[in-house]
Amino acid sequence: MNILFTFPGQGTQRAGMLQSLPKNSDMMARSRTVLGAEADSLDTPEALKHTRAVQLCLLITGVAWAQELERNGIKPDMVCGLSIGAFPAAVIAGALTFEDAVKLVALRGDLMEQAYPQGYGLTAIAGLQLSQVEALVEGSGTYVANINAEQQIVIAGREEEMAGVARAALAMGAQKAKRLVVSVPSHCELLREPACKLQEAFDGVALSRPRCTYLSGSTARVLWQPEKIAEDLALNMSRTVRWRDAMVAANERDVRLAIEMPPGTVLTGLTRQAFREGDTLCVENNPLELLSRLAERTKAAR
Repeated sequence: MNILFTFPGQGTQRAGMLQSLPKNSDMMARSRTVLGAEADSLDTPEALKHTRAVQLCLLITGVAWAQELERNGIKPDMVCGLSIGAFPAAVIAGALTFEDAVKLVALRGDLMEQAYPQGYGLTAIAGLQLSQVEALVEGSGTYVANINAEQQIVIAGREEEMAGVARAALAMGAQKAKRLVVSVPSHCELLREPACKLQEAFDGVALSRPRCTYLSGSTARVLWQPEKIAEDLALNMSRTVRWRDAMVAANERDVRLAIEMPPGTVLTGLTRQAFREGDTLCVENNPLELLSRLAERTKAAR
């Protein structure tokens, strides 16, 4: 039986999140070697208005907490990240160095924000099937961005157009249509050009074969070749997130314990909906002792 580490995407960030990293973590010091003094203000309310800072915070936090679990004997057999979460996943898998990840994520955030500085974003729709949401976005100028669960779909686009789809979704019977705290239209063809620019930046980065299974949150496929992982990381900003499919695939590959890295608890709930069996927990709401016991039980069942 296998252990999966999951890494969240944008929308889970909060001010001060870098102040509660594990005490033994050297992630802030290593971040400063790349970013300089910028690293110390990434999690301020003002900084978190910008995509670059948000994504860097999620990278640093995800890697720091995954390493803390590893120091305590909890090691993943598989990793998977949602959107920007793919980068800390790749670092923990050993496919990408942390320093290279910091440089690439900083560029990723800049490219995304420069392409759409304002007026765009994401809206989550709960309570409708994918086919219903697809019918609503057709001809609206919006796009299906994330298929997070059977009845949790995220759309991307311009503010006014998303609001129109949200109203139509509620009229159709949706339980909720919520604008997410994301300022760019991620995971659709609107970001194809910045994704291609990021892909060019990967030409100068050496990736390695991962030491554990790397599962793409975009394609729901396992990737081992470094060049395929590089492509996945570069282009995932313009590809639909297929989280439900990825978690079904993980469960079918004998994952029986999924642990979500901070910040937040969103992926735990989404993963639980996709799993037919096994435990799904988040680091934020569970003591390390419990996670260790469950990890030992999972390994003993192999």
